[in-house]
Amino acid sequence: MSHVSHEPVPCTDAERRLRALLERGLPINPRPWLTLGEQCGMSESEVMACVYRWQAEGLIKRMGLVVKHHALGISANAMVVWNVPDEAVGELGRRLAAEPAVTLCYRRPRRLPDWPYNLFCMIHGTRRDRVLAALDEIVERQALQAIPHRVLFSLKAYKQRGGRYTREDDSHDRRTPQPA
Repeated sequence: MSHVSHEPVPCTDAERRLRALLERGLPINPRPWLTLGEQCGMSESEVMACVYRWQAEGLIKRMGLVVKHHALGISANAMVVWNVPDEAVGELGRRLAAEPAVTLCYRRPRRLPDWPYNLFCMIHGTRRDRVLAALDEIVERQALQAIPHRVLFSLKAYKQRGGRYTREDDSHDRRTPQPA
């Protein structure tokens, strides 16, 4: 369920510029809000107040870090999918999420009959052999030998980006953007 308001959100020209700048990500420096303010004609405190307001209004759902793994030399990225009995998936998910080599762990519905897997975790590394060795250690440590699983290495780095708050085709649009 979305909590984003679809009511028009009043927006000044400076705020529209700030939205466009936020789509590119935060500047990497000690005072990113000040830098953004200088670029869009707002003070640092006005930028911060505006971002807080947009969070409260639901325009910005969350702020986080987008790690571009391949640019950092982390190109052996494995998604391990597990077919776990439903009554055990929550507990196993918590255990896997606590493993140091696991960077992401989440539950998904099965897509039967072709896709029986309901627990997914990511292991990132610089070499496949090291990722597979880390997985072997996890399987041994967590006694998962009997749990059916598959290892899917990524073959391509898809474009990763943050939220979109403006529409390129309508710079005067004052509505909250719709999901793509």
